[in-house]
Amino acid sequence: MNSPKKNGKRTLILLLMAFILPVMAAKIVLSFDLYQGGATNKGQLLESVSYQSLDMANPQPQEWQLLYQLPSHCDAVCEDRLYILQQSHVALGRNQDRVHTIIMLSPLSDTTALSGFDFVTATPSTELSQLLKQQQLVIVDPLGSLVMSYPIAEDHQAQIMQGKALVADLRKLLKLSRIG
Repeated sequence: MNSPKKNGKRTLILLLMAFILPVMAAKIVLSFDLYQGGATNKGQLLESVSYQSLDMANPQPQEWQLLYQLPSHCDAVCEDRLYILQQSHVALGRNQDRVHTIIMLSPLSDTTALSGFDFVTATPSTELSQLLKQQQLVIVDPLGSLVMSYPIAEDHQAQIMQGKALVADLRKLLKLSRIG
């Protein structure tokens, strides 16, 4: 016969196992790096980089920004990049007024490429110029922190896909942001 004492011990052990086993399994999975978290962003996150750390004044304070440094010679890839920037801004729809595209101009930049576009321009600090040297696009939050970068894509179709990824990430950021 089953005594109440044996049933009580068995129930207690089963109850403890029901709580302890999942915790132990999670600890094992996390300690051996078996879990691959899904990334919802398409750009590369930048950590602890801001205008202040780059010794530069924020050209559009309290606004979201897209940065691009104009190279000394604007070839087809550069012209595609400028076009993608313009179209990405248009694709933001009602959020266009929250985001400003800023073209960083060095003394050697090819400013003739900007003739068909209406972008805000600024002069970067030497640190920011070095950061943007690879012609990537960078998203900056309203507090002046550089958040995400998008490396240059050589192919026209790849640049279009990158523009779509940029717009998707910007929409997520704008939706979650209460400022700017």
